[in-house]
Amino acid sequence: MAAMSEEQKKAYQDYVKQKTPVHNLPMNMAKAFVTGGVICVIGQGILNYCEKLGLDKDISAGWCAMILVFLSALFTGLNIYPRIAKWGGAGALVPITGFANSVTAPAIEYKKEGQVMGIGCKIFTIAGPVILYGIFTSWVLGLIYWVLTKVGVM
Repeated sequence: MAAMSEEQKKAYQDYVKQKTPVHNLPMNMAKAFVTGGVICVIGQGILNYCEKLGLDKDISAGWCAMILVFLSALFTGLNIYPRIAKWGGAGALVPITGFANSVTAPAIEYKKEGQVMGIGCKIFTIAGPVILYGIFTSWVLGLIYWVLTKVGVM
């Protein structure tokens, strides 16, 4: 295979430069901050409203989590959350809403393959490993804690 000429290398470098997206780090950080902040303000508003209704703090937190998960799944289904995530980047990955989006999106994407093989299988594409490793890690840490209590360290 013949080596590329200098002209071909220059043309290729120009092509790569043209196709490579330019990122503005300060602007991306500002968008992420605003997006994550708005999601957190909505969550705090839900929490305050529930407490104003007379619910205790733990029950209010449960309602807040459920409402945020529902809204995230709903907005993913309506193709609103992906646009928010595209604009806000990492700010849309606030744990509870980002996780709900990542569980809902594969199910919606594969719904054309049917209820069982599409939605049923693909909904756990992201959630499955997170749940599996979360439970496994909890078990390992519980075992370590139990052993340490038996030997008198804790």
